[in-house]
Formats: sequence, structure tokens, C-alpha cells
Amino acid sequence: MNVALTFNVKPESSTFNDELSPNPVTSFQNSSKKIQDTFAEWDSRDTVNAVRDALAQFHSVMMIEADYNAFEKFKEVKPDIVFNVAEGFYGVSREAQIPAMLDMLNIPYTGSDPSTLAICLDKARTKEILSYHHIPTPKFLIVDQVDDLKKFDLQFPVIVKPNAEGSSKGIFTSSYVNNYSELQNEVERVLNEYTQSALLEEFLPGREFTVAMLGNGTETEVLPIVEINYSEFPEDFIPIYSYEAKWILDTKENPLDVFSCPAKLSSELERKIKNVCLNTYKVLRCRDWSRIDVRLDANGEPNIIEINPLPGILPDPKDNSCYPKAARTAGMDYTTMLNKVLYTAAKRYNLV
Repeated sequence: MNVALTFNVKPESSTFNDELSPNPVTSFQNSSKKIQDTFAEWDSRDTVNAVRDALAQFHSVMMIEADYNAFEKFKEVKPDIVFNVAEGFYGVSREAQIPAMLDMLNIPYTGSDPSTLAICLDKARTKEILSYHHIPTPKFLIVDQVDDLKKFDLQFPVIVKPNAEGSSKGIFTSSYVNNYSELQNEVERVLNEYTQSALLEEFLPGREFTVAMLGNGTETEVLPIVEINYSEFPEDFIPIYSYEAKWILDTKENPLDVFSCPAKLSSELERKIKNVCLNTYKVLRCRDWSRIDVRLDANGEPNIIEINPLPGILPDPKDNSCYPKAARTAGMDYTTMLNKVLYTAAKRYNLV
């Protein structure tokens, strides 16, 4: 097939032309707080090239960067299918921008549709839907301004995070709060630095897992479950996979040895985790692939923390990238994994 790979690449390795008017990266930087995690969701050039090379093993691949010229490029080349890993630029629906373009042009693409992508990035909306369907998720409160804390009725400790970010953006050691004073400080930080609502969640004390999903309908697979072993974290780190843990403490040179795959689970717990993830995947109408974060509550019951319809896919096995880690445990190398995602989407469109 003729496959277009569409992506956002971190600015230090971007091919963006400074003469573009307006330049997407420049305008994005200028319109945002200059915080260290601004582009954490975007891929490195190494990752983008690795995805291209994997797809090119079996298909003709063209590169279309998800910038302001993307719509015209898609319209011009009209690929058979698009492999989409683009994160988008602005707003809670930014991950839906490229798929919405492709729907308008009637071009097939991998992954979930604009509605699911927009909902899953809006953590509070996601939790409202899960709650409606009786799928366990931590008790929460959405805060648009500090005065909303008058409605606070959660039990400490509480996690405070931006409502519409991925890749652990905005989640730091300080996000774990034990009293009202810390809570107010963190809410003010999120509101001011991220210019969006703050999501407050009761902290769950149990084990944490991340679950890679692959497929559609009754053919959806739950890949081997990954556990994050917080007992191996340094003593001064809180037991959450924060921005500091993911991007500062955990590096390629000094990787954290905290991920177990397959996780050591009783058959009953494994069944519960798989069932809650399959139900979540179905209820949120995810397509082709996703990664779902799960944590156990005080009673040992799996709760859904977040859904990632555009999972991270770092290519180097030395990196702690959980979707590829689960795929490797299932017997798939990086090339096989990505081409299976592509095949799954192509099958959904009756292209194969």
C-alpha cells in the first residue's frame, strides 16, 4: 500500500521551515507558558524514522509532518492509508485534528476517530463516561478556578494534574498533596501554567499496571500486562509515574529497572484487569490500538486511570516504552507490531 506517516516531531529535530507564516512551533511556543514539558508528547526524530523504516519493510511510505500544510499535502497525494502518530497543536481536541482532516478527505487512517481522541485527552469527560458505565475510576473533581475548591469532598492524599495533557505533562512530585494548603498551591500552579482545568483524583494505594490493546471488536487482544514497581523508586520519589520519573530520572543512559512484563498476577486479578480494559476500550470506542493505565484501589480492585489512544512507541528496547515492551513479550518485534496495527486498520476499512 501507499502509506503516509503523519507525525509531530520535537522542535530540536523538526524540519519546520522558519519562513512558514505562521510557523506552528514558534506560534505554539509563543502562545504557551515556557514550561519544560511543552513538547513532551511529540516524538523524537529517531522515533519517527524508526516508524517509517518499520512500515517501509512492506509498504511505500511518504512522510507528511502534521503542520499547517498537512491538509493540502493529504489532498494532493491521497495515500491508501495514513499511519497517524500526530499529537496536534492546540486545545483539548488537538489529537483529533489530523483524523478530522482525513475524515473530511475520506482517507483511511490508523487509530481512533476524532471523537474518541478528543474525549480520551479530556480526562474528566473520560471519567464521567466510565462512571456512567460503572467502570471503576478514582473519585475526582474538576476545578476551573480556585473557588471551585469549595466543592472539594475527596479524601487525602490527592493527585492534582492538568485535565488535558499526556506523557505525564504537569504531573510532578508536588502533584501528590496531603492537605488543603498543598492542594490549593497545586491547583493554582496547574491553572496558571497550563491555562486549563485541574483534575483532582483520590490517590489509589495499590499496584499500578499499563495495558496494551490491539485490535477491534471481538478480535481485540490484550497484550501482556506491564507493572510499574514503585518499590524500586528512590526514597524521595512519590509512587506515581510523574514527569520527573518518566523524563528525568528514567533515561536511556540510566533506565529505571521498575517495569515487569508480564506482570506477576494471580489468574483472578489478571482476568479482572483484562475485563475492565476490554470494557473501557469498547465503551470509549477505541480503534486499532491503545494503552490503558490501571491502578488497584485499597480493596485490590482495578481502576482506570487514563486511556492513551496514541500510545508512546519508542523503538529502542533499552527505553521504557510500555506498548513496545508488551508487544515484544507477546513475540512481536517493533516492525511486526507497527505493521500489525496498520493491518488492523486496513482490515477495518476493507483494504485487505
